[in-house]
Amino acid sequence: MHDEILIAGLGSVGRRHLANLRALGWTRLRLYRTHSSTLPDEDLASFPVEHDLETALARKPLAVIVANPSALHLPVALAAARAGAHLLIEKPLAHELAGIPELEYEVDARGLTVLVGFQFRFDPGLRQIKRWIDSGAIGTVLSAQVHWGEYLPGMHPWEDYRRGYAARPELGGGALLTFCHPFDYLRWLLGDIELVSAIEADLNPFALSVDSCVEVIVRFASGASGHVHLNFVQQPHEHRLTIIGTGGTLAWTHDDHAARKYCGAERRWETVPAPDGFERNWMFVEEMRHFLACIHGDEHSRCTLDDGKAALRLALTAKCSIAENIMAAQAT
Repeated sequence: MHDEILIAGLGSVGRRHLANLRALGWTRLRLYRTHSSTLPDEDLASFPVEHDLETALARKPLAVIVANPSALHLPVALAAARAGAHLLIEKPLAHELAGIPELEYEVDARGLTVLVGFQFRFDPGLRQIKRWIDSGAIGTVLSAQVHWGEYLPGMHPWEDYRRGYAARPELGGGALLTFCHPFDYLRWLLGDIELVSAIEADLNPFALSVDSCVEVIVRFASGASGHVHLNFVQQPHEHRLTIIGTGGTLAWTHDDHAARKYCGAERRWETVPAPDGFERNWMFVEEMRHFLACIHGDEHSRCTLDDGKAALRLALTAKCSIAENIMAAQAT
């Protein structure tokens, strides 16, 4: 098999993966482009480019990184799997569940590795939270709360936010899909989620046809409850997690990526800071290092196709719940 990695989609995350692959010493790279990116192209001039996916896959790449808009993930991933390529698929896995069983079949039939790009699994603070939960450090977990607010026009300042994928339903936009990370990391930390209910604010400051301010209530299979708030309007950015147990509290914020534990018996906080020199791209570098190890058979995927499907199903269930609650309110 060829040892080339093909990157499909050269928006911000595709370029991040490209830069990180180069930083990790991987030089055998090829780009598949439709030239829909709003970023400048000067830094890509030295790389071989394909404009036809079939031609690109005929070269039998070792792996394909699927980093195009969410609604376009599955066609590229399916074609790549049929060509025998391992897959790193950016989150969310897709914008709908249709087509995923076919991808599962192709991946299983060829023994391929799939890593879904939920980079918060590589966050040092959240990994410490995971260790505390698994060791019973706060007793039985009763509840978890996530708050994530970010100002949509400031997310990609180089482009008109109304043209970006997050603002366009046909590309898989909306807060629930764009900010679907909590649906993955809550499952990773606390186990399966079996019940989902959601409402959306009856206000739309950007006049967009995607969800922009939502409240999601969940119940875990363990019996614990959870609340996830997501919005496209908050300034400044805020992303935090709180987990409440019978013996204490755990907390994490995106601002410093530190993990904090309050021990009820000792009545004090313990803080485990992020490693010296940590910055956000560290998560993506670790994710890419892990993916390269997986395709060489040295590690097993930390975020599988099943994990990606489960997170997507939760986000889509929340979308359906919003629609159902709107219809119920209109009927009264």
